[in-house]
Order: sequence, then C-alpha cells, then structure tokens
Amino acid sequence: MCFDHRMEIALTVLMAAVVALLVAQLPGRAEQARTAYRLAEIERRLRLVMDHLGVVDASPVPPEVGRHLARGDKIKAIAAYRKATGADLRSAKEAVEAYGDGR
Repeated sequence: MCFDHRMEIALTVLMAAVVALLVAQLPGRAEQARTAYRLAEIERRLRLVMDHLGVVDASPVPPEVGRHLARGDKIKAIAAYRKATGADLRSAKEAVEAYGDGR
C-alpha cells in the first residue's frame, strides 16, 4: 500500500469522525420540542405581565409586514412575517390576517 493511499484512508476516516461529532451536536427533536415549549411559556408569561401593566405593543408585527400589507401584497407580508419571526405558514397567515383586519 502506498503512502498516498494510506493518507487518503486516514483523511477519509478523520472526515467521517468530524462529521459524526458535528451531527451528534445537533439538537434532537425532543430538545427542539422542549425549547419550543419553553419559548411559548415565556411569551405567554410576558403577555400576562404586559396585560397586567397595561402595556400595549404599538407594532405587533415587523414593519416590513405592514409595508407589504399597505401595498396589498398579502403573500409577501406572510413571507416577511415568517422570515422575521420563524413562524410556520399557518401561524404567519393567521397573524398577518389578524393584523390586516385590525388596521
């Protein structure tokens, strides 16, 4: 076996080990679910505190969403909302429609 061939094998094994370590660091579905739950709970509590204090969020949606809605482009508004918040399609559509109805 020549030196170049052994070096290729060693690099391939090393690369596979690095990829395996990186994949092992990715959060699993359970961790993502816990994080999503915790975030929802934090948002719920924040809404309770804001309601208790009488604080009103003057701009509940990102400004870009409002600009798209002002031009009548609901699809771009939904896309902008998803990009800004990370919301899924259904949640973004509901939020944009609620904002559009309340204008």
